[in-house]
Amino acid sequence: MELAVINPVGIFGPALGPDCSVYVEVVERLLNGKLPAIPRVTVGVVDVRDVADLHLPAMVEPGAAGERFLAAAGVMSLPEIANLLRVRLGPAARRVPTRTASDWAIRLGALVSPRFATVVPDLGVARQASSAKAREVLGWRPRAIEKTILDTAADLAGLGLLRNTTRMADAGR
Repeated sequence: MELAVINPVGIFGPALGPDCSVYVEVVERLLNGKLPAIPRVTVGVVDVRDVADLHLPAMVEPGAAGERFLAAAGVMSLPEIANLLRVRLGPAARRVPTRTASDWAIRLGALVSPRFATVVPDLGVARQASSAKAREVLGWRPRAIEKTILDTAADLAGLGLLRNTTRMADAGR
């Protein structure tokens, strides 16, 4: 039996419904103003559609047998994601916070909030991710990170999960 494994980083992009992944929820929380400030956290980003697209060549390419492939378009910090939303979506992103939370404030919040506690180990860590093997062996070409984030926002608007947004459904497309 032959096996190839796809290991995706943080999966963003269009959701199947209102139950979203933790990464899509981050975009929703930013756009709905649910975060008073943004933690200094860097995440790997990949579009759900690109993860799906990577599976077929991993199944049929003989060179994929017995290999693991990282599905990552790249990395982006949460402050960079927030800035992208504000710049590209304009008034539709008016609730996105502009302040970056200090690490000590997040650590303090972690004492009372499990949601804060989950990000403490990643504070200030600039992670890197490379999908070079998937690109070279399987010819995989993921979407640009910016497109993925904007498509995530547009999809959230289309699902009615954002407060008082107008014309955002086409913003990232």
